[in-house]
Amino acid sequence: MAPALLLVSAALASFILAFSTGVEFVRFTSLRPLLGGISETGGPGELEGERINWIARQGWMDVLHDHSVLASLARNLGLLLLFVGQHSLMATETVKAWMSRYFGVLQRSLYVACTALALQLVMRYWEPVPSGPVLWEAQAEPWVTWVPLLCFVLHVISWLLIFSILLVFDYAELMGLKQVYYHVLGLGEPLALKSPRALRLFSHLRHPVCVELLTVLWVVPTMGTDRLLLALLLTLYLGLAHGLDQQDLRYLRTQLQRKLHLLSRPQEGEAE
Repeated sequence: MAPALLLVSAALASFILAFSTGVEFVRFTSLRPLLGGISETGGPGELEGERINWIARQGWMDVLHDHSVLASLARNLGLLLLFVGQHSLMATETVKAWMSRYFGVLQRSLYVACTALALQLVMRYWEPVPSGPVLWEAQAEPWVTWVPLLCFVLHVISWLLIFSILLVFDYAELMGLKQVYYHVLGLGEPLALKSPRALRLFSHLRHPVCVELLTVLWVVPTMGTDRLLLALLLTLYLGLAHGLDQQDLRYLRTQLQRKLHLLSRPQEGEAE
């Protein structure tokens, strides 16, 4: 009973850490750029939208001669590479086999916890570049009013879609909870019960919410220097992590239709 309690406690702790990191990531990628102006990663309590208008922005070539801007970009790049390296290295079969040997059923929970910690480092130590150049910026009316509103609507839709897709892909299994639950009840490994088509899909699809995340990264009223670095590197990473083909897409369509059918069955019963 004690080992099972420890396993469940560890899995729940990993889940709470990952969930809270996800909430913080929404604030980092959406709320700050939409509500705080170009310096979306500045300190709390500052009126970034007003302060940024007083800062003289540099040109793109001027950045090459500004050591403070280059230092901030290098720091941010290092943080992103740390996250990408952790997220990719721990997903390799060699590392997963090693973690499974020493941590058993907690392998997925450990991976999720380490990913959350790496993402926390990125968000906590990210340095904004308020004086850097901008790729685009909504300044004149009516764009200064309507563009942020449109971006806000698209971000809300994207995050709702991300949440829905994660539920379709079995959120408990993605977070490592289902593995521990099955182990405690003696049901084996959840992946062993999945069809070969599902296993084939999971081997190709590292990030099931690629399009929605790209929308969150790029659809912002002001694309500053540090935000551009974040969007470019994560876009490249998401693109390289995908390898879907027509067979995978057909399987996804079939699974979506099944989920929708299951959701509509109680309504049909009530109508009868």
